[in-house]
Amino acid sequence: MLITAPAAAWETPNDRANNGMAGAITPKPTATRKATEDRTATSRGRSLNGDFIGSEAIVITGEVIGVVIVSKKYAVVAENLVKTYGATRALDGLSLEVEEGTVLGVLGPNGAGKTTTVRILATLLTPDSGHASVAGIDVVKDPQKVRQLIGLSGQYAAVDETLTGWDNLVMFGLLYHLNSKGAKERATQLLEQFSLTDAARRPIKTYSGGMRRRLDLAASLIIKPKVLFLDEPTTGLDPRGRLEMWEVIDELVKGGVTLLLTTQYLEEADQLADEIAVIDHGKVIARGTSDSLKKEVGGERLEVTVEQIKVAETAKLLSELTQSKAHVEEGLHRISVVAHGGSAMLIEAVRALDAAQISPLDIGLKRPSLDDVFMSLTGHVAEEISEDADSGAKSNKRGKRGNRK
Repeated sequence: MLITAPAAAWETPNDRANNGMAGAITPKPTATRKATEDRTATSRGRSLNGDFIGSEAIVITGEVIGVVIVSKKYAVVAENLVKTYGATRALDGLSLEVEEGTVLGVLGPNGAGKTTTVRILATLLTPDSGHASVAGIDVVKDPQKVRQLIGLSGQYAAVDETLTGWDNLVMFGLLYHLNSKGAKERATQLLEQFSLTDAARRPIKTYSGGMRRRLDLAASLIIKPKVLFLDEPTTGLDPRGRLEMWEVIDELVKGGVTLLLTTQYLEEADQLADEIAVIDHGKVIARGTSDSLKKEVGGERLEVTVEQIKVAETAKLLSELTQSKAHVEEGLHRISVVAHGGSAMLIEAVRALDAAQISPLDIGLKRPSLDDVFMSLTGHVAEEISEDADSGAKSNKRGKRGNRK
């Protein structure tokens, strides 16, 4: 629902909160909003059942000329989540939302808090403080009801290697309280949907890594969940297996499933997510579309490798050409600069190097990596701190999938 109104019809965000918008209203995070993009200013307000009521003020040259009132429905809401394991603060006031029918990619290194967030939202962990709801249901107050609506696929395939693919899915169906006939029918449907029919009667130990991940994902869809949590679904897969998983996930999204996807790969979030939240040390440090995050790290970079005696000359040439500071990796004789214009800048660089009689050993464009994003946003590279060791020891003893008893 969209309603437009003159800016004068509103007062401050807190005034609007007092006029019936439950929950705190705060400005939209600006970590991925450059000054050149601030055509709109947004205030957020939401009730605890996941409804969103907020406003977007249209701004031209600093003057507010109108306000767009936006009403949305969030399938997943997390507010100021805190979780500690001894001296380790896995979550430190983490907040995020996932709009119904969309995909949120949660991007971060090992130990950033991704898995802990998923476990709390899937009712496998209880937060020390904060609030979380799925489909408007509080995950702490009514976990059993939440489990009836969600699917969860963790980092590692939770299937019995001694059983066949068919037997695994039938077993999961029975655990989800389907009757025998229903469990068998659902197993047949899922095996066909995930292109595993030919391998249905083979033991899981004969499956490839990609086949195991597809079967694990199929098991999380036994009950046709409204919300699906995928915790690093392509970890450990080869490029072919990763592409196959992307195709499967894309089909699920087209079917209307709301998805929260955690990943370490910017490329994966770019491929699958409508919006990306970057987290570090248990906090969301940036949120936006893939394009806005790429702008944070300066877009693509041009990398040129030359002979050692040409490094200084090449660095000076590229810096002047791109009007950006050249980063030199002395040991590799490699120079990198921000490549505004992408392939057009690559062509200009080749011409300039040829004119200067510099023959590069290697030249190409490099898309931003996870470390590039973190270096830009935090000033340090992504640190890997084990999150699972602590959380695994302290988590409750429920099964991996959300709605088992």
